[in-house]
Amino acid sequence: MKPLQTLLMTVFIGLTLPAMAQKIDPASFHGASATKAHYRAAYQLDTDEENKIKGTLRNIQNALDDPRLKGKLELELVVHGAGVAAFRKESGNEEMLKKLQDRGVILAMCENTMRERKITKEELFPFLSYVPSGNGELIIRGQEGWTIIHP
Repeated sequence: MKPLQTLLMTVFIGLTLPAMAQKIDPASFHGASATKAHYRAAYQLDTDEENKIKGTLRNIQNALDDPRLKGKLELELVVHGAGVAAFRKESGNEEMLKKLQDRGVILAMCENTMRERKITKEELFPFLSYVPSGNGELIIRGQEGWTIIHP
């Protein structure tokens, strides 16, 4: 009898959900409301693809510029693996990274990546912060309630 009840419940839910959905007028929809006093997000960057690096930095800038989130954001950029390319002195990202940092974004470099790839702090921008493990940082931040964004 249990499988029959499960089947009937599934059919019932499947038939009623479409009827419960509300039609939203696209012209009147303006996105979610930022009702909380504080939002926290960690961006994960683990690729050396230039378009992904630039896109990630632009996404962080866009979040900071979102009028709904003004004065409510705490952001961190966690770089590990191939993402170290974003923090290398020759990357061309110095100006943008400094601007993000000036707006409160934590720029965190994974020390495991540096060890594994034999990278010294002298090869990277001097204004970075360091974490023992990029993955560990993301795990901890996630458990603390931060949104993890992996572009």
